[in-house]
Amino acid sequence: MNGIRILVAEDEKKLRDIILRYLEKEGYEGIAAVDGEDALDKWAEFQPDCLILDVMMPKMDGFEVLKNIRETDQVPVIMLTARREEDDKITGFEGGADDYVTKPFSSRELLVRIKALLKRSGRLSSDDRIEFAGLKIFPKEHLVLIQDQDANLTQKEYEVLLYLINNQKLALSREQILERIWGYDYDGEIRVVDTTIKRLRKKLQEEGEYIQTIRGVGYKFVP
Repeated sequence: MNGIRILVAEDEKKLRDIILRYLEKEGYEGIAAVDGEDALDKWAEFQPDCLILDVMMPKMDGFEVLKNIRETDQVPVIMLTARREEDDKITGFEGGADDYVTKPFSSRELLVRIKALLKRSGRLSSDDRIEFAGLKIFPKEHLVLIQDQDANLTQKEYEVLLYLINNQKLALSREQILERIWGYDYDGEIRVVDTTIKRLRKKLQEEGEYIQTIRGVGYKFVP
């Protein structure tokens, strides 16, 4: 798995399962949502790296889900629809959608669009390397170099760093970091986030300044 989470909000089970199967073959972690309200709940719970939203869903349509998400998050979003009306596409793009796919579509086309969005957003490096000045990250090898020297990060330090980078310039609360990295069943103290960030900054040396503290909120990565 490459650590990328993709939420698929589609009420048609057969299509949803097909998309999830193709995502998993590509090494992504697929998360299923069966309606609009479920999509918002799963987005808040898992903080995915990309969303695929069907326009016509029970309880809450894709446009309303997108509106709620865009109040706090700029995660890449692809809208799915069986409609071909131009007004629907305009509504989606004006609401903050990054791409639009009209049914029927090929799974290969959808995967290409997903990968392009992930690269454009910085969540997926085009050459599997992430680089900021003296900081280099090689996700496949789980290797982090500072001035070409191994930073010797622990697994949790590495996961926190990657999570911050994948959501760079967004303020992430301690609760978000704790739930994403340690999981909902973690019964320790939230101070573990601050302790891990402190160690991480020290190991990153000058590049540790990229991790900024947002008072009363948490942290964000600003290269």
